[in-house]
Amino acid sequence: MKTRLLILQHMPWEKPGQFLLRSAKKHHVQLDILEIWHQPIPDISSYHGLIVLGGSPNIDQVEQYPFLKAEKEIIHWTIDNDMPYLGFCLGHQLLAEALGARVGPNFCRSVGFIQGQITKNGYMHPILRGIPQSFTIFKWHSQAVLPPLPKHLQVLATSADCMVEAISIQGKPHLIGLQFDNHAAAPSDIRDWVENDQEWLSQVSGVNPMNILNGAERLENITVKQFDILFNNFIKLIS
Repeated sequence: MKTRLLILQHMPWEKPGQFLLRSAKKHHVQLDILEIWHQPIPDISSYHGLIVLGGSPNIDQVEQYPFLKAEKEIIHWTIDNDMPYLGFCLGHQLLAEALGARVGPNFCRSVGFIQGQITKNGYMHPILRGIPQSFTIFKWHSQAVLPPLPKHLQVLATSADCMVEAISIQGKPHLIGLQFDNHAAAPSDIRDWVENDQEWLSQVSGVNPMNILNGAERLENITVKQFDILFNNFIKLIS
C-alpha cells in the first residue's frame, strides 16, 4: 500500500520544497497538500503521517492567524494517536509547544546556510542515521524552541545560531521537529523565498540574499542527498 502523507502549508509561497517533492516521488510516497489558511483540515485518520511546514506566523498569533487553533488541535490528536509527525520550522515549534516546551524569540535571526551538529541523542535517533555529525542546514527563522526542555524531549541537533535545531520525544521516535528547512534548500525554492519574504529579510542585518542563493547552488548536491537520507529515514519509521 502506498504511503500517504498530509502536508499542512501555511503561506502561499512557502510550499513543500523541491527536495521534499523529489524524495517523495523517489520513494513512492503520495503527498496531499492542504493550504491551511483557507482550507479546513479533513479527517486525517486515513493518512500514514503528517508533515507541517514553516511560515510567517508565530505560535501565539492565533488572533492574527485563526487557522492555528484548529492546527494545534490536530497536532495534539496526532500525538495522542501516535501518528508519525515531521515538522519544519513553524511545524517544529508547534510540535514542541504541544509537548510542553517553550517557544519564543531566538537570540538571533538565523538565515541562510550554516553547520548543524548532531547531539549524542541525535546519533541514536533513526531520523539522522547516515547523516554526518556536522551537516549543512538551511535556516529562515527568528523564533525558536527555548531550553530547558521538558525531560521527555530530546535535542537531536544544535548549532551556533540555535540551541534546539531538532527534537523528538523519548519512546516515540516517529514524532520529529526540525528547526531547519532543508526540504526547501534548492536554488529555485530559495529564489521564491527571497522574492516573497523581502520585508522580513530587510530586518535581518548582514544578510545578503545573493550569498544565500550562491550557497544554495554550491551546496545543492550534498543538501539534496542528505535530505533524501533524512526523508527515507522518516518513511522507514512509518513502516
